[in-house]
Amino acid sequence: MKKRVTLADVAKRAGLSKTAVSLILNGRTGTRLSPEAVERARHAAEELNYRPNPAARSLRMGQPRTVGFISDDVTVTRFASGMIRGLLDVAEDADHTVLISESGGMPDRTSRALDAMLDHRADAVIFGSMGARQVVLPKINPQTRVVLINMTATDDHPTVLPDEYAAGRAIANELLGAGHRRIGMLGWFPEATTDLKISVTLGPRFAGIHDAMEAAGVDLVDQHVAHVWEPPAGYVGASQLLDRHSELTALLCLNDRLAFGAYQAVHERLLRIPDDISVVSFDDDEISRYVRPQLTTARIPYEQMGREAMQLVLSGEEIPSVTLVPMPLQRRNSVREFRPAAEVRRRRSSVSEQ
Repeated sequence: MKKRVTLADVAKRAGLSKTAVSLILNGRTGTRLSPEAVERARHAAEELNYRPNPAARSLRMGQPRTVGFISDDVTVTRFASGMIRGLLDVAEDADHTVLISESGGMPDRTSRALDAMLDHRADAVIFGSMGARQVVLPKINPQTRVVLINMTATDDHPTVLPDEYAAGRAIANELLGAGHRRIGMLGWFPEATTDLKISVTLGPRFAGIHDAMEAAGVDLVDQHVAHVWEPPAGYVGASQLLDRHSELTALLCLNDRLAFGAYQAVHERLLRIPDDISVVSFDDDEISRYVRPQLTTARIPYEQMGREAMQLVLSGEEIPSVTLVPMPLQRRNSVREFRPAAEVRRRRSSVSEQ
């Protein structure tokens, strides 16, 4: 095993005392060390690839410099892994260590993970969830800084959430701005608009869609109810909507996996996206860039939410109760300008006769 470079090694290389090198590398001001000595110490540390021991540094400075991250399925799914990348990047820049534990949403595991974080003198704890819902967390000392990501808690801890309302408006306006007025929706989930244990973000998403449609004076032609947002539900829902409403020119899907199923239903009917049917969605799943045509969707900003949460707990300032992170609209090739219904019908007729 390669020997860890110590402060003594750096001091020896620089020809200085350990105390002098420690003062320099910790950025202490007010010392009488010469600029030449400062340069020697920093150059020696760089040559030796010296990294300070976080535990020893914590004891010296009286600061834990450790943040705990307790995951609810974030660590075990690729969809939200960007959350971890974001918070780790900020922590590394601030010279903090992150302790990570997976609870799977189980209260007893969450309690044990929290105790372990505090035993390691974590001065802040971040909770993150793959599924944006309200949870019950263990009681936490008010002196411990706490931030939640993509979730809320009954104790009203500060939270970082995706701006689903703005995304709902943006996705609906993407279709409305292209002239579409005959729109069907896949994934209507009425219980999720009121039950925070199911979701704290779908209510705002639906509200954004509704408000954009209302502002344009447009009603949805129809909506398919789905409590499980997977491709089979998208296929069934799109098939039913297209068979009931031949005048549809657009499908608004509540997530990408529903949209993947909808693509199959559209292609099965010998229709083309976006020539006959425009499709929009939410999430920006990786596959949305590989389907053809590529899917226009609103990205859930997992990485940016992780960055925001870590910046908040490290800021030392009062943390706002809710921080909303924009969901960037990924414009791709699944939307086109509306064409008159007669032209669409002629195209559908010609395609079906081939």
